[in-house]
Parts: sequence; C-alpha cells; structure tokens
Amino acid sequence: MATNALYRIGPAGLLLSFLALITGCYSFSPAAASAELSTYYVHTTKDRAPNTPPNLSTRFTDDLQNKIRNESRLVPNDETPDVEFKGTIVGYRVTSEAPEPGETTALNRLTITVEMDYINHVDETQDFRRNFSFFFDFPPDQDLSLVEEQAVSEIFAQITEDIFNASFNNW
Repeated sequence: MATNALYRIGPAGLLLSFLALITGCYSFSPAAASAELSTYYVHTTKDRAPNTPPNLSTRFTDDLQNKIRNESRLVPNDETPDVEFKGTIVGYRVTSEAPEPGETTALNRLTITVEMDYINHVDETQDFRRNFSFFFDFPPDQDLSLVEEQAVSEIFAQITEDIFNASFNNW
C-alpha cells in the first residue's frame, strides 16, 4: 500500500517532499555570527602588491564592508567594535596557464591575494591571520584592461565570501 502511494507521488513529489524536510531541518541564514557580536569595523585595506590598479584597496574595503552589512546583523562601529578586519592586498599577478606547443598559452590568469587579520574582541580564540586568494582566467589574446573590471569583481566576490565564512561561519 505504501509503495503504491509513493508511486503515485512521482519523482517530482518526492523531490519536493525531500526539500521541504531539509529546509525544515536547516536554516539558510546568511551568517551564523555569535549572538555576543553586534558591531564590526573594516579598516582601510592596505596595498602592498606591485602593479595593482589605482583604488584597488579602497574597492576591496568597500566590498567587504558591503558584504558584512548586507549579510549579517552586525552594525558598523569604528570606536569599540566587537570584531575588526585588517586587510592587505599582498598579491596581484597575471600568469600564463595551460601551455601549448610553440611557446603559447591557452589562457591567462589574474590572481589576487589578500592577507586578512580578523580580530574578535569578544572571543580571542576566534582570531586569525590568513591569506585568501582567488583567480580569473581570460584568453591570452585579450588585454587585461578589457576584462579587469569583471575579473576584479568576481575575484573580490569570492574572497569576501571566504573571509565572511571564515569569520562568522567557522569555515
């Protein structure tokens, strides 16, 4: 009898039932920041990497501030924050990847690395200093200046996501 009931539901019904069960068991909250945390401060990011475009550090600072403001309940506080972020861009390089015969490559790769100090004044055991890095691949016949805006946007989106998760979700 139960087999016939499942058969009548069909695969789509089973999938919907499974998703309903999962969403009932798991919260898709953006940040699982500790309840003791209520404020944050993002220091202006330093730039110590050669050949970076102007204002790259300011852009990263803004992106990280927006990520925290939009995806957590924390509010900014530059005087006595519960958590602080101190970042430094330590790598900005273009490399040739996927070598091909004849000294050519199949793609170029822009890689950006940010060193991040996370200081938790509520629970110092959560503090860390870690490098976060991500890359963007583009064709070798395309100049970086043509894809740089998109590349930096995608790289910073991933790096800020990784920093956010490491800080608030213990990833």
